[in-house]
Amino acid sequence: MKIPKEKAEKRVIGGARCSLFPMPVPRENERPTVYADRIGEWYAAGKPDRHRKTYGLFLTPIPVADFMAGRIEAVGQRLRVLDPAAGAGILCCSAVEALVFRNSKPDTIELVAYELDEDLIPPLRTVLNCLADWCRARGVELTVRLEATDFVMAHAEELHVCSGTLPFREKAEGFNIVVSNPPYFKVAKSDPRAIAVSTMTHGQPNIYALFMGVAAALLYTNGDFIFITPRSFTSGPYFRRFRAMFFDMIRPTEIHVFGSRRDAFRRDEVLQENVIVSGVRRDRGSWSRDEFPLVISSSHGIDDIGRPVRREIPAKAALDPTSSDKILRLPICAEEDEALALVDSWPCRLRDLGLNISTGPVVPFRATELIGREGNVPVSHAPLLWMNHVRCMQVSWPLDRHKPEYIDRLDAGRLLLPNKNYVLLRRFSAKEESRRLTAAPYIASAFATHKVGIENHLNYVHRPGGTLSEDEVWGLAALYNSHLLDAWFRAVNGSTQVSATELRAMPLPTHESIVTLGQHVKRLSDPVQELDALVADLAANLESREAAIGGD
Repeated sequence: MKIPKEKAEKRVIGGARCSLFPMPVPRENERPTVYADRIGEWYAAGKPDRHRKTYGLFLTPIPVADFMAGRIEAVGQRLRVLDPAAGAGILCCSAVEALVFRNSKPDTIELVAYELDEDLIPPLRTVLNCLADWCRARGVELTVRLEATDFVMAHAEELHVCSGTLPFREKAEGFNIVVSNPPYFKVAKSDPRAIAVSTMTHGQPNIYALFMGVAAALLYTNGDFIFITPRSFTSGPYFRRFRAMFFDMIRPTEIHVFGSRRDAFRRDEVLQENVIVSGVRRDRGSWSRDEFPLVISSSHGIDDIGRPVRREIPAKAALDPTSSDKILRLPICAEEDEALALVDSWPCRLRDLGLNISTGPVVPFRATELIGREGNVPVSHAPLLWMNHVRCMQVSWPLDRHKPEYIDRLDAGRLLLPNKNYVLLRRFSAKEESRRLTAAPYIASAFATHKVGIENHLNYVHRPGGTLSEDEVWGLAALYNSHLLDAWFRAVNGSTQVSATELRAMPLPTHESIVTLGQHVKRLSDPVQELDALVADLAANLESREAAIGGD
């Protein structure tokens, strides 16, 4: 579209060009939240993707902001609200509006908003001034403090107070409510923010967890905590320290799960598994002694978030506060409840079966001189298996596509594995795939090679110092591909990544049951279609056997 010269105003804010269009002004009777959304879109349109990723500028959709604001329960004539990553102000505007729309609304609201993007400060200040005017017209006094500084660095000390490494002191300026859509990106271990909150980080932490921990520490007792974040914090070893500290402060009351990984932030084209975490502040794990319900709600995405499917379960069924891992399980339906109960009753882990799981040792960008699209197997090369070679219950190699499928057998050395029987599993589920676990039996006799290369995006189950039988391989692959274990994994796993650590911890049936299952599955003409029925029979037989033993 051609812009008339008299209307083509180049706005310069903080020394950076924001847009060819002038900054939007409020419309008559427009909600401040809607105005903030228009400001956010205007600002984002004038910024390159690199700038938006640096500051984590992914706008909260209005329906999501309103849903989060609806989780606020704090009451009082004077309420203090914190938004530690305000962006364009969409979320904090919605939160304040929700308080003002109450029948028993507060007299005064104090809003403290943090934003590190200097270019965004002037439009954000305009939005919050508009919000203050809107509140005043409705009989509520809103005072605003806008902080253009790093939120984590400004308040990291509060975490040390909460963890007991510093003496406890009453917060002079705590908050009744914290709402946030924090930035999402990994920070280096050497980053000052990671160092400042080292009591709750491990490895290379994600910035959103730092925001969650520090914000939780700033809440008054019984204050409301409401964040939209990736789901990855709910499980896995990298967030273990974080969960230990976070759930020592926050008692979860409702978790909202999005079925789609695209829909929550679709206008920003973000592919992320998101949850909305609602909870209340408790001091030093005091809530772990209580019995209370946890609401798990779910929607496909934004369009149906106003009509969520809600279910209530005992909180301790989702989170055992006495465990060292504190994994937050999120079964969204009765079927996942049943899968959790059944699989958890199985007696074995991989180690009990004499097995282990490892990650493929071939990292392509570190082995460019060793891999190629052509090769002589088994004379000079070995097969190189990638994720796309592994489909449900089938390894297909070669595919003759764009990836290098051969690896130099003579020079690759320790990158290659002996040609033995393995169970191969994809480490990631692709985009919107319905299946999280994809496994295939790798049968050594099907490949005329002495060695095999397994790329780093695959995990492989193996027997250290020995080899798996074909029956074991077929039985384990069938289990991993079953609807039953997929439902268990969805409820337990907080990431699209299928880590070796989590698979080591996954319950499995007895060795005898796995072998029997494998003997049946490998004879099927179409194991994909029929394996669920076989796994269901196996599970029923195990339940009957356990019941009989219990009866004795």
